[in-house]
Amino acid sequence: MNERHTAPSLQLEQGRGARRSRFRRPYRIEIDPAGGQGPWWVPVVSIVLALAVCGIFIAWNGMNPLTVYAKMVKGAFGTSFGFTETLVKAIPLMLCGLGVSIAYRISVWNIGAEGQFIAGAMAATAVTVYYPELPMVLSIPFMLLASLAAGGLWGLLTAIPRTYFGVNELITSLMLNYVALLALNYVVFGPWKDPKGFNFPGTPMFTEAQSLPVLGATRLHMGLVFALAGVLLYWLVIRYTRWGYELRLIGANAEAARNAGIPISRHILAVMLVSGALAGLAGMSEVAGVTHRLMYGISPGYGYTAVIVAWLAKLNPAGLVISSVLFGGLIVGGYSVQTIGLPSSVSSMLQGAILFFFIAGAMAGKFRLRRSR
Repeated sequence: MNERHTAPSLQLEQGRGARRSRFRRPYRIEIDPAGGQGPWWVPVVSIVLALAVCGIFIAWNGMNPLTVYAKMVKGAFGTSFGFTETLVKAIPLMLCGLGVSIAYRISVWNIGAEGQFIAGAMAATAVTVYYPELPMVLSIPFMLLASLAAGGLWGLLTAIPRTYFGVNELITSLMLNYVALLALNYVVFGPWKDPKGFNFPGTPMFTEAQSLPVLGATRLHMGLVFALAGVLLYWLVIRYTRWGYELRLIGANAEAARNAGIPISRHILAVMLVSGALAGLAGMSEVAGVTHRLMYGISPGYGYTAVIVAWLAKLNPAGLVISSVLFGGLIVGGYSVQTIGLPSSVSSMLQGAILFFFIAGAMAGKFRLRRSR
């Protein structure tokens, strides 16, 4: 009885298995954890898709997208004034992006470049407030050192909890941005407020001895030298030094680096110190080279835009220069489209779209199509 009922059921299961094997898919999708940020063409495609999608919204508002983009390009790169202004905007983006890139080398997600930028700007301004009579030969180096120290300390405030208590650096670095912003508001509305500023929330104007030298009649200042020197030093350190090799090894495989005896905790502290110092230097360059005073809203979001700059450059030194100039041009081009009736927030929309498509491309780059056997 049992044998008579069992045989047909076995034949039925074998038949189902044969049908399943006959229709089995010849390919399967796998996820490669080491896929990185995707192929080299991902940034290019991200920019093209961002322009296309944002063009739809521009057309929706009754404007020709090609006309708007042409106006932005002409405003940012079409004249000598526009190009120098683009470089002025690229300086803080390059320095902050450089700091973010160093941290990302070992997978430390520093989102606090905005706060480190503000800390550096405040420290540089403190030199002018408490030592106003210093000559340029002393004031500029002191402002430089103060901004590096303040930005580096602000970076360590993120690294120490991460290293010793396992606190996620995304949370601490982001929250410290708001702490720095509140500290900025306190000093410009309070003890450092200019008594002759007609109630404007800002410090007294810097003297000529407290300002960075500029190129001719433009606003292009010595901060560009700081930024380019930092990029060159970054390339040399990452490529030719032992410390740079250890950073690359930690970023590629932290477990292998730990087994090789590399002190990862010490590298996290050092990297965040350097990362914050570079963002602090960007703050000093802005107050001493552009605004010539510390004021409310000193940063239009340079620290946050620097994250996009670093990702779009794929942490490459030459890519940092190119992406910084590109996003500097977006900011300046955003101002120029106001003359044709569009808000400057068009540039912010483009920045967000580029980041969105770049992250999507990086995630897609981790998928691999394999032939099933």
